[in-house]
Amino acid sequence: MVAPAFIPKKAGARVKTDRRDARQLARLMRSGDLPPVYVPALDDEAIRDLSRAREDTLRDLKAATLRLKAFLLRHASRYTGRATWRPAPLRWLSEVVWPTPAQQIVFQAYVQTVTAQTERLGRLALERHEQVKTWRFAPGGEARQALRGVQCTVAVTTVAALGDLTRVENPRQLMHYLGLTPSEYSRGARRQQGSIPKTGNPHARRALVEGAWAYRYPAKISRHLQRRLEQLPTAIQAISWKAQGRLCKRDRQLMAQGKNAQQVVVAMARE
Repeated sequence: MVAPAFIPKKAGARVKTDRRDARQLARLMRSGDLPPVYVPALDDEAIRDLSRAREDTLRDLKAATLRLKAFLLRHASRYTGRATWRPAPLRWLSEVVWPTPAQQIVFQAYVQTVTAQTERLGRLALERHEQVKTWRFAPGGEARQALRGVQCTVAVTTVAALGDLTRVENPRQLMHYLGLTPSEYSRGARRQQGSIPKTGNPHARRALVEGAWAYRYPAKISRHLQRRLEQLPTAIQAISWKAQGRLCKRDRQLMAQGKNAQQVVVAMARE
């Protein structure tokens, strides 16, 4: 299989038939100008769907929470404690009474939506944890969790999106696939780089960028990271600490140069 976007086309060609398409594809295949598309296995695609379903649920939960907070803000009803979906705010929400039946109905609908999305998110996370145990890429996902900022969600999302890495020849090609390399428009002696093109798989790119924020702080092994490292071989632990020291140092260097925080975290994700 090949990607239609990478099939060269002549601007002046106005006739399109199956015979011409087949002849053109045969020529391009013979010359090696058609990059193949990776087709994941059925089990890999299932884990990928489960991971994306969790992302969709998290997005729906954020939207439902914003609607509830906006409704409370419109009516000057504020919770004085920490605004997290914990037992204390839930008890406060159960005690709120609105002056009209219509407002009470709307309020209960918003609360029930947030509660349902929270329960759905927990069920999907539990199912993902159970399904990953028998996955063929489970050892690779566990090894990636040795890195700082890469927990189960980031590791599973990245591994499921990338699939078999033996098809990639070098790390630079992988970063091109993820869309984490800067765009470039150069001519002659002039070299101009721009923002990342954001091509490739957006799920893996988003997960790597989220995990890269952890390297903005000094290198250390936290309690949660130590718990993950205890289950991994010594060689992987050494790689984890070496990568953490290098990335934290690189982050400080880029910030000292006056780089934007978003640019620095994308550079950390690419590393």
